[in-house]
Amino acid sequence: MNRSAAPAALPLPPASGGRREGDPPGRRRWVTIEDPLPLESGVRLPGVRLAYETWGQRAADSSNAVLVLHALTGDSHAAGPAGPGHPTPGWWDALVGPGRALDTDRWFVVAPNVLGGCQGSTGPSSPGPDGMPWGSRFPYLTVRDQVAAEAALADALGIGRWAAVVGGSMGGMRALEWAVGRPERTGSLLVLAAPAAASAEQIAWGSVQIGAIRSDPGWRGGDYHDAPPGGGPHRGLGQARRIAHITYRSEPELGSRFGGAPQPGEEPGRGGRYQVESYLDHHAGKLVHRFDAGSYVALTDAMNGHDIGRGRGGTARALRRAEMPALVVGVDSDRLYPLSQQEELAALLPGADGLRLVNSPYGHDGFLIETGQVGSLVRELLPSAPTPLPSPRPSPALSKELP
Repeated sequence: MNRSAAPAALPLPPASGGRREGDPPGRRRWVTIEDPLPLESGVRLPGVRLAYETWGQRAADSSNAVLVLHALTGDSHAAGPAGPGHPTPGWWDALVGPGRALDTDRWFVVAPNVLGGCQGSTGPSSPGPDGMPWGSRFPYLTVRDQVAAEAALADALGIGRWAAVVGGSMGGMRALEWAVGRPERTGSLLVLAAPAAASAEQIAWGSVQIGAIRSDPGWRGGDYHDAPPGGGPHRGLGQARRIAHITYRSEPELGSRFGGAPQPGEEPGRGGRYQVESYLDHHAGKLVHRFDAGSYVALTDAMNGHDIGRGRGGTARALRRAEMPALVVGVDSDRLYPLSQQEELAALLPGADGLRLVNSPYGHDGFLIETGQVGSLVRELLPSAPTPLPSPRPSPALSKELP
């Protein structure tokens, strides 16, 4: 059997799987930053909008506000079902809600879609000043730029200081940047499966994924958003997802699940697939229907440039700024962000008391899957919260909240 005889594929993917203007908003709200956002590159990015979602009730003094930051292909939908406006269920649904680790009867939880993303925040697929998608004109971003936008969101919401900033993987990079760049606004810190700086190997993995997207003829230099279904860079984006997903899981897990077995009804010797290939195809097919290739490139570029010590005298000196209580967590089977990187963070962060482990066969994805273990760590970091009281709708001078 050849590959063309495999089970029917999903419908042709759109040029971009990102959210489009006019799509259902779901639970999202938006904040628009009135002034152009200064980026590290010297560019000033105009018209920045951040999509965000909230759960719980904010205390009058905002002392119960917790910032939750997503990973590369996540979004603001940390909790709740899939439905109109939300192509997937909440990525940390088991942790956010009444009685859960992030107990929304006590905590006011805020989850933004990252700057450069494609689920409501300003990114390559969103309209630029002329109303056309930014595309190739979208500027290079750093993690620090993304946190600067999140700080503007906090200003707009009237939150001067977070009770905690929590994130894993790319979200952990941003959480670290909050703690080092804005320690006065970060009450406590939880970093999961993230490094102080991207390593050569991590940059290499990211670079080959970017290369896969840019080598797709449908990429068109980044200006593909007007292409018909099937005409965008979905093949390159799918290949990038396959590469990434291998690094997200562990070799023992893949071996125990799939081994060298062929996909039922297919013969690898005659063009068919192995089960592990079908598994990667499945994840690639899902992503191209819900994500934007330009965002994937922009966010991977930002992750490749992550270095908490850049311009701050190195990693050790930079981390000394972050004196708040901190938990640093690694996944014992993570081959993408190995434990040695979290050990470094735990040793250098003044408020950390050693590395915590999530035991999991699932590799890097363990920080998303092992919600029982992660929830226990969240409860340890946030043992109590003030009683939430109603607070007035903010009306900051520099930003505005949109319905």
